[in-house]
Amino acid sequence: MEIVDLSSPYEDSYFRCLEDWSDEMDEAGDHKARWYSKMSERGLRVKLAFDDHDRPIGMIQYLPIEHSMAVGSDLYMILCIWVHGHKEGVGDRQGAGVGTALLTAAERDVGELGAKGIAAWGVTMPWWMKAGWFKKHGYRKVDRQGMQILLWKPFADDAVPPRWIEQGPKPQPAEGKVTVVAYVSGWCPAQNLVYERAKRAAAEFGNDVVFESYDTSEQSAMIACGHSDCVYLDGKSLQKGPPPSYNRIRRKMAKRVKRLKN
Repeated sequence: MEIVDLSSPYEDSYFRCLEDWSDEMDEAGDHKARWYSKMSERGLRVKLAFDDHDRPIGMIQYLPIEHSMAVGSDLYMILCIWVHGHKEGVGDRQGAGVGTALLTAAERDVGELGAKGIAAWGVTMPWWMKAGWFKKHGYRKVDRQGMQILLWKPFADDAVPPRWIEQGPKPQPAEGKVTVVAYVSGWCPAQNLVYERAKRAAAEFGNDVVFESYDTSEQSAMIACGHSDCVYLDGKSLQKGPPPSYNRIRRKMAKRVKRLKN
């Protein structure tokens, strides 16, 4: 296994979270490519893990915390670590130390850049970006919002712990309309999928559904609205785990429209 910086021949694969075989990823649009173009000029770092056949099997992306969903200084924020875990493509590579190797490489890189520490986020449920996995690697919990845990590993005695951006109120539905409010930064294809599916479904209902969209790729926008990546249907989040299918999102909207008309 080899850990190297992202290079242009592998950018498209990175935009698709290494799932080149997945038709589903076609639905995510070009949000990540546009986000990458912007953030690569602001300190975004991306590393890929390659197997012995020169195929990418894992990735990590991190950037100065000032461009993330957490508040801090002199720190980097890990947005995600992903090791290919599907039967398709290169197959399931999880559980073989790839994630640990990527994390170690990122920590070494951040230290060499002169940062005072590195932060990460994890979830309490055993799905993806598990908080417990980071704790096993020396990270400490510093903040929490629902199932999302903010963790960090300081490199200097005078490092200041980060904190989540204060969560804003849930958007309220418009009177007499079904309302979809979407916040999208672009960095996560899973979130982008939900955004694009909700937008497409909303368009099918014409004037019965109002679709509002907010670009949260800038931290200032996240702070202003109190959200980074989420889609709300009449004030309720559409996603509480893996991205829901287009049909499931459409069914939820149809129920809301029917209830409104009754």
